[in-house]
Amino acid sequence: MKKPFSWDIYSDQAALLQDKAYKKAMRKKELPSLIATYLLALIILPLAWLVMPFAKRKPVTNKNFFTMGVDFERESEAALKMLDELGVKSILVRLKLWEMEKLPQIKAFMEKNHGRHITLKIMQDREHIEDLELLRKDFDTIFSTLNADIYEIGTTINRAKWGFFSVSEYLRFYKVAYDLKKEKYPNITLIGSGVIDFEFHWTVHTLFNFCRCRYDGVSALLYVDRRGAPEKTQLGFNLSDKIALLSSLVSISPKTKKHIYITETNWPISDTAPYAPTSQSECVDEATYTNYMVRYHLLGFASAQLEFIAWHQLIAKGYGLVEYDFEEKKLRKRKAFRAYKAMITHLDGASFLRMDVKRGYYRIMCIKDERLLEIHWSLWVEKEVDFSDGYEVYDILGKKVTASSVTIGESPYYIYDTKAVVV
Repeated sequence: MKKPFSWDIYSDQAALLQDKAYKKAMRKKELPSLIATYLLALIILPLAWLVMPFAKRKPVTNKNFFTMGVDFERESEAALKMLDELGVKSILVRLKLWEMEKLPQIKAFMEKNHGRHITLKIMQDREHIEDLELLRKDFDTIFSTLNADIYEIGTTINRAKWGFFSVSEYLRFYKVAYDLKKEKYPNITLIGSGVIDFEFHWTVHTLFNFCRCRYDGVSALLYVDRRGAPEKTQLGFNLSDKIALLSSLVSISPKTKKHIYITETNWPISDTAPYAPTSQSECVDEATYTNYMVRYHLLGFASAQLEFIAWHQLIAKGYGLVEYDFEEKKLRKRKAFRAYKAMITHLDGASFLRMDVKRGYYRIMCIKDERLLEIHWSLWVEKEVDFSDGYEVYDILGKKVTASSVTIGESPYYIYDTKAVVV
């Protein structure tokens, strides 16, 4: 990245911006846009909240719903085998605009995954934000060279360390890609704006403005790692509520098709510094990581408002399904790997019916292979449930349970009612 920006090679993200004077000067320069962001939010967010109950739901198309982030440079051959083992049909690959020389590597990796749905996340640097002619040239090269199903234009636009200081800067950046689409690549799919965390005032400005551009869908990096479990509330909103609010914003915006993509989320794992993307206080142990990961996806699935959730990412020491030991050059599959595989196995081809929540007890109902599939977990009090007659039960790791009763706690169980056959 162009100075004063830099890249943290340990946690695979932009490093903290150390030049405070530069940061202050840039925010002062972009003050009109920042004021517009907050004024628009004051008007639009209450309206979106009012129409939340009426946000349209749709059946989940499971084929691409479970999307896995993959680093094309990190143990790529091993990654391909693990993607096959997991049954992943959709992947997300990140491209850094300051590493255009790696396009041949990315192209080769994408060609090896030609049978999978591919989303290409194009990550910005300050040079490309400032030099729109260079940006147009490199976008043109990317669109003509790499055959992705979806291109996510820009990421994490509400964090200065990633290069943007305002929504106006992002809109100018995105419009270069949009104009190229209109002129030369009418069939490509462009999504944005990649706002991170529950900061939808930034999303509002990207969806309500005078920029002559449109999105084919809205992307979000909806993390909850500083709030604990996905069911925990922030400003009164849990994960399900946040998704519903985002869906409401998308439904009333004239700037986008009604598609929502969560293109990045994870939980940082304890005692993995400096590879964890946050401080130790936000990290969780591997058992909690597994529970949170699965429940996040289940809640997203039950929202019936998302196109996919992209887990970030397959191989990463501080937050991945697979730990990479940099000293011994070895890979270790965490228990979450088995949990992710079990989740895909049980929900592949499943049709969502409804979700019931009562005093911290969650019950999702689906139709799977003409059978009723229920997924249960409990947050507050463990509950023993008898499944001795006509039920087939699997734990979070995919192991079949032979006991006549199951103690339902924070780890979800997949429960098939063999008596309830749907034809």
